[in-house]
Amino acid sequence: MATIFSPSALLSPSSSTVSPKSLTPPPSKPQNLPIQSSKPPLTNLTTTLTAVAAAAAILTTSSLPSLADSPSAAYKIYYGTAASAANYGGYGGNSSKEDSAEYVYDVPDGWKERLVSKVEKGTNGTDSEFYNPKKKAEKEYLTFLSGFRQLAPREVVLNNLALSDVGLLDLIGSADSVTSEETKDEKGQVYYVYEIDGVGAHSLISVTCTNNKLYAHFVNAPTPDWRRDEETLRHLHQSFKTVV
Repeated sequence: MATIFSPSALLSPSSSTVSPKSLTPPPSKPQNLPIQSSKPPLTNLTTTLTAVAAAAAILTTSSLPSLADSPSAAYKIYYGTAASAANYGGYGGNSSKEDSAEYVYDVPDGWKERLVSKVEKGTNGTDSEFYNPKKKAEKEYLTFLSGFRQLAPREVVLNNLALSDVGLLDLIGSADSVTSEETKDEKGQVYYVYEIDGVGAHSLISVTCTNNKLYAHFVNAPTPDWRRDEETLRHLHQSFKTVV
């Protein structure tokens, strides 16, 4: 970039003549010289465009976290009807409305619903299921059984659930630890809470009984995903409750 110096700007006010050597100021006494640029200075718009381009380059080279990985992940409420297989509204039938719901739980935005068939619903009582599309083994689902007026002892309930769920049976059989406790909600309804720490997977289960039905809510994840997404998965577990 060419720089133009004005001769008059280099003259000392007390000097009438200037030798060629005096045109170069001594290093110990730098002077502020007026500089005329051959190009216009950067405008605010140019600066803004440069910043936007740099941000875009960063975003295109960075991988975005999954919803479950984000501590500020948003959730939506799922309203489950727990309808019998005979009254099930087709394959899936998960277009339940809030006013007909028997239970609710949170689902992270971005998770996908797996439609449950009438056959599956009639055999093991699965009523709804959602999974993380980026980690399909990371999921939550609910099963229910009719004809239960109250909960049996905690150990009996867990063993009965395992009889109808091969995956749960295997997880319990190879678990490093299985813990259980009894809690009550603000209405005094009793919930059994189980936590199973297996060799390759982790499971949180919440079981309650009301309206002659037993509801069991499961949150499962492989061990690496559990360690990474524990905060989100515990939120899902704690969000389950019946509304009847």
